[in-house]
Amino acid sequence: MSFTQFHFHPGIQSGIQDAGYTSPSPIQQKAIPPILEGKDILGLAQTGTGKTVAFVLPILQHLLKTRRTASSASPSALIMAPTRELAEQIHESITLMASHTPVKSVAVYGGVGKYLQIKALRQGVDIIVACPGRLLDLMNEKALSLKEIDILVLDEADQMLDMGFLPDIRRIIRALPKKRQTLVFSATMPKMIGNLVQDILNHPIKVQVNQTGPAPRIAHGRFNVQREKRTDLLKTLFAKNGMSSTIVFTRTKHKAKSLAVQLKKSGFNAVSLQGNLSQNQRRRAMDGFRSGSFKILVATDIAARGIDVSGVSHVINYDLPDTVETYIHRTGRTGRVNQPGQAYTFTTREDNKTITLIEKALGRKMTEESLLPA
Repeated sequence: MSFTQFHFHPGIQSGIQDAGYTSPSPIQQKAIPPILEGKDILGLAQTGTGKTVAFVLPILQHLLKTRRTASSASPSALIMAPTRELAEQIHESITLMASHTPVKSVAVYGGVGKYLQIKALRQGVDIIVACPGRLLDLMNEKALSLKEIDILVLDEADQMLDMGFLPDIRRIIRALPKKRQTLVFSATMPKMIGNLVQDILNHPIKVQVNQTGPAPRIAHGRFNVQREKRTDLLKTLFAKNGMSSTIVFTRTKHKAKSLAVQLKKSGFNAVSLQGNLSQNQRRRAMDGFRSGSFKILVATDIAARGIDVSGVSHVINYDLPDTVETYIHRTGRTGRVNQPGQAYTFTTREDNKTITLIEKALGRKMTEESLLPA
């Protein structure tokens, strides 16, 4: 199977080649045809399955087909995302895939000044990739109009609702034309998503790929360790195993920051990714981790949600996540594209109930790991 079967515009096909894509992923195979037909979609897929490409390519095709591109008075497509990193990532994907077309996009999110975002909007864009809060700010300031939106995408919808964006999302949707195509992508299907889907989707096609299942090539291990000794264990693990490209998950922003500082003081190439960083700091952290300048990324779930970094060798749960779904999301950042991956979790006796639930979802026991002090 190849992307040529979808008969994309030659400019889009050139962008696909530039991106190095050869054959569509399962979510792309299932979602692209009905999106091209103009149907509403409910897509259930984890981060890393290729869903961004699944909706970006049909949007580009629609814009080129309707010739509503290049400095149109109002944008034609709106993509909403829960975090600044994901919004920027989607925007970068659009820029790459639209590089041989006149289609223009802009990412709008908080944490940075509005001037450059407003300037880009005034110059004319076809696609807006936005976090709900900043989008509402710009709407209130009359900096943009959503009256000509043809396609609405909600990406990582479950996370947006978890972060309390539902009232903002509903306000934004009320400002959109009733006649439009709506695409909702989510990793899980909680009740709130079901209610939202019923309200905003019109006879949707449901597309589901590995909704909650674990990636098959990830090895799962656990270290039973006292909480006050977790940092020492983590340092020993890095010193002995020589791990590369590792994400360490913590429960709080404060812990992510302090743990990264402790690792750096011990000579490890670590950086934190958490909500108290400025946008420039967050971008430097992510760019450094992607390029390999930083080998260790210490992150919270919210800060890391939706980030797709290839080549992550290890995921470490410094703090055990609250739910099985969060565990699957975290560990799914390794073992991508049929590559092997390793997930380690630090646990105590109090965690046995949660571990039992996780092992049930995995369909196997976690390996009991041990590591002698350095």
